[in-house]
Amino acid sequence: MLGPDSDTLIRPAVAADAPALARLRYEFRVGIESAAESETVFLERCTAWMLQRLGPGASWRCWVAQMRGGIVGSAWLQLIEKLPNPVAEPELHGYISSLYVRPTQRGVGFGSALLAACLRECEAMAVDAVILWPTPRSRSLYARHGFALRDDLMERRG
Repeated sequence: MLGPDSDTLIRPAVAADAPALARLRYEFRVGIESAAESETVFLERCTAWMLQRLGPGASWRCWVAQMRGGIVGSAWLQLIEKLPNPVAEPELHGYISSLYVRPTQRGVGFGSALLAACLRECEAMAVDAVILWPTPRSRSLYARHGFALRDDLMERRG
């Protein structure tokens, strides 16, 4: 799928993208909070994790925003099985995580295009509900795509 202009592409991630995706994940998280482990250790650990989850049959999906210079953004989606249900209700949830676009590439539509790719997959898989934890900056993006704050969802953190 073409991105915001003809020089960009939104595509499913492949295993070879794992090192670049780990780098994006590091940039995203240390942009919010100080790292608790070294960059080298994190990149190695995260790359291995991503390699396992980018294979066939995995519950995780990932899309990348790619320009001539490389990958500039990504979004992850996990399909979460629900218990079998005897009523007419889909038996999957979607969890969107780590939607990130490098600051130099923001404002041109990559975030919307990556989010749209996740939501198309949710529609294709008949997902019941899609959840995420937005950053303050990303709330307006999600609201434009139909997300809303809920009063019937509870969270407990350790």
